[in-house]
Amino acid sequence: MMEIIRILAINPGSTSTKIAVFENEDKVYGLDITHEAERLARFKQLSDQFDYRKQMIIKAMDEQGYDLRTFTAFVGRAGGLDPCSGGTYPVNDLMLDHARSRPIHPAALGPLLAHDLSMAYDKPAFVVNPPDVDELEPVARVSGIADLPRSSSFHALSHKEVGLRAAAKMGKPYTDVNLVVAHIGGGVSVAAHKKGRVVDADNLLYGEAPMAPTRAGVVPPSKLISLCFSGQYSERKVKELFMKNGGLVNHLGTSEVLEVKQRIAKGDRYAKLVYDAMIYQVAKSIGAYATVLEGKVDAIVLTGGISRDSYFIEELTRMVAFIAPVDIYPGELEMEALALGVLRVISGTEDPVAYTGQRVWEGFDSYKGRPQTGDRRPGALF
Repeated sequence: MMEIIRILAINPGSTSTKIAVFENEDKVYGLDITHEAERLARFKQLSDQFDYRKQMIIKAMDEQGYDLRTFTAFVGRAGGLDPCSGGTYPVNDLMLDHARSRPIHPAALGPLLAHDLSMAYDKPAFVVNPPDVDELEPVARVSGIADLPRSSSFHALSHKEVGLRAAAKMGKPYTDVNLVVAHIGGGVSVAAHKKGRVVDADNLLYGEAPMAPTRAGVVPPSKLISLCFSGQYSERKVKELFMKNGGLVNHLGTSEVLEVKQRIAKGDRYAKLVYDAMIYQVAKSIGAYATVLEGKVDAIVLTGGISRDSYFIEELTRMVAFIAPVDIYPGELEMEALALGVLRVISGTEDPVAYTGQRVWEGFDSYKGRPQTGDRRPGALF
């Protein structure tokens, strides 16, 4: 009989902690543990939520009759790490230090939770393709202002997983194909995958991506500057406008695509214009990243929650199918991506990557003939 590799995947979010049990490639149990806002508000800092979330995970496993001693490995989503290449990373002390000291998002609790369980049950802990993946080519880092270089922040976990699947469908390794991948959900990110590396990508934190349900995406810079100095908005309000109250929310007062579709069906012309504009912007971004690959695109790969909408996909495909075949993986595949990354390492089909904190980019100084002073981690505007 084939050995059963049992993996517990942990994905901490703003108001929930998703957990899933995988036995080899099969997801045999999943739960979205919802956390009441009032309960989370009791914790002064994000790190203070650690014990609470850990106990909720253990309780859920116990209620389902799972003995955590029987698990092969634990894997958590990550955040707050230094820019790094893609891959599956064993949790180490440096990673834990960075996750603890940079509690930007609850995902930073992922490696801490996985590590704690690994220590308790003497099993390995991992993270897979953290949002800090940065594989940009130097030319992609240059913006029109020297002190504002571009950097990478995209749906790395989702992108890499569907990239692997699309390549496998073609009967090729991920490292042998060129793809343009678009994750289309609450946020949208589009990227060029060249022979297994994401050489250019929309930066979600910096507002480079297309408009999304809650995010503004790219806006006219001069008008944004005027808005920032108008006295009507604080810095916090501008950030919220971009990351929480932009996109569909700003135009239509809702982030729910189903509601937007219902309004369109009832004849709301403005709702249709805005929704079509979102499709248009994603298509335009896909076309731009096809040029990064010099037109040598094996497939356009679509994923994320909105990729379930047939109208969105049909219209988008109509606009971009001339570039390459369109391959669709509807919905969210984050839990599968976490578990399958660990499975590849445990089964020996992929080598683990050591988290070292070493720079993935040394800055522009080396090009100018000066000593390198590039910051290890680019500062986030949002």
